[in-house]
Amino acid sequence: MRQQQIRRGRRGALLAGTTAVALALTMTASAGRVLDSSPTAAGPVALARATSLGPCMIRGALGVQMSEGVPTSAGYARSTGTVRALNLMVDFPDAPGDGAAMDRFGEFFPQTQKWFERASYGHLDYVPETPVRHWLRMPKPFTSYGIERGAPFDPGYRELVDDIVATADPDVDFRAYDLVNILVTPNAGPSALDTVLSVTFAGNHDAPVADGVPLSNVSFVYSRQDDGSGSYAETGYRVLPHENGHVFGLPDLYTQDGGGAVGHWDIMSEDWGVGNDLLGWHKWKLGWLDDSQIRCAGKAGTIEQTLSPMSSAGDGPKMAFVPLTEKTGYAIEVRTPGGNDEAVCRPGVLIYRVDADVDTGHGPITVKDATPDSGGCTRRPNVHAELSDATWRPGEVFRDRKSGVRIAVAGADASGDYRVTVTRR
Repeated sequence: MRQQQIRRGRRGALLAGTTAVALALTMTASAGRVLDSSPTAAGPVALARATSLGPCMIRGALGVQMSEGVPTSAGYARSTGTVRALNLMVDFPDAPGDGAAMDRFGEFFPQTQKWFERASYGHLDYVPETPVRHWLRMPKPFTSYGIERGAPFDPGYRELVDDIVATADPDVDFRAYDLVNILVTPNAGPSALDTVLSVTFAGNHDAPVADGVPLSNVSFVYSRQDDGSGSYAETGYRVLPHENGHVFGLPDLYTQDGGGAVGHWDIMSEDWGVGNDLLGWHKWKLGWLDDSQIRCAGKAGTIEQTLSPMSSAGDGPKMAFVPLTEKTGYAIEVRTPGGNDEAVCRPGVLIYRVDADVDTGHGPITVKDATPDSGGCTRRPNVHAELSDATWRPGEVFRDRKSGVRIAVAGADASGDYRVTVTRR
């Protein structure tokens, strides 16, 4: 247990810097297929929504990096329909490929596409492609690019991307793809237990160009996220769905203090160890939950709603939202074991605050813990234990006295559905 605690703490501190590069470069753009000019399913097209959902479509101020606001800004990769992902396996003269290139690809697939199929309820058809099935050898040593945790896009990454494009271009038409995964040989750079280098550049309008399109949504994966517990073969792929979450416009939910804001309830918070899903708010942003599955408690009074678990497919209501301001509100959803949610040890109603005016990596979402200071209900490796029992059970009530919001769990049935009552002044 002591080793797990040490490892978890190190992970949190390291993760604070892993995607800082992507944060600074998260800008909108509008050209090319890799930087798709069409909106995501939850993007600008979603403005023609039912007026009843209007108060729940909170928005952040201009310039907020990867805002949790709805709809998602344009410039990120599409998140519904068929999405073609280009995968390039890269090695270096001073770090030759660790095994066969397709073995490296096999560390992430088909698990990643299955994860997206379950998470999206079939709304996303994620198609990974490998037009080059061998290692792409870079012309310079890995050390010459200056790739470090938090390394800026210029000049090292731009030089690396230019070299990748030049090496792959004879065999790759970059115009055919929606996003790019660079799967670097794991022996380039330090172990992930020491420094996590994996990073995503999302919505970068000033990206290098290949075949006439900017490579604006690109995820880099380096060393293996292997904690030594023997679970890597089953769970090590999960770094890629996390990084790809950024190309779809989702922010980091961990902070400099680690995963204490959201815990293991979203892969954008913790992507090590046992499986977890995305929050309902993110599924709505990505277009995986239809508007008919969202209940907006935007007016004073009381509403009662039955919600089905995020782990189950179906067309019924999945999430309720209580807007507090034009930028903030409370989301309410049900989490039970199943689907991508392997680590749920206390099924129930999850309540969390969403703030569209907070930058990625600074805590845009905060889970409201039903059992504070309990130590949690899980001892699974690499799961933030304290929030593992954050869900609210029948008979329990969450109150925000300042805003006058009261959320009560009225009951649950044998199918796993929960009834919640929301009251607001």
